[in-house]
Amino acid sequence: MLYDLRTYTCIPGTIKKHLALYAEHGFDIQRRHLGEPALYMQTETGDVNSYVHIWAYNDAADRAAKRAALQADPAWATYLKLSAEAGYLMSQTNRLMTPVSFFKPQR
Repeated sequence: MLYDLRTYTCIPGTIKKHLALYAEHGFDIQRRHLGEPALYMQTETGDVNSYVHIWAYNDAADRAAKRAALQADPAWATYLKLSAEAGYLMSQTNRLMTPVSFFKPQR
């Protein structure tokens, strides 16, 4: 398994607007191409302007194929344009991770 852990930080005061925009215009498109996320959570304490999501893939080839299909979807391009125009995001970090030998992920 390969996990794509993404952390996004929004400009203070905009996270609710950003997540609402994504919920309306982006989430279903991503789910259609990537499947259900393993995790999608907003920060409760600490940097409350951030959220994380994790998508699970069989391997790097599976991730590449699914992400290529997502990027080719015109509806996803429309969402990305709306998100850029809104300007709510301040930063993004991505980590590709694999489980340690003694952990058996739930799928």
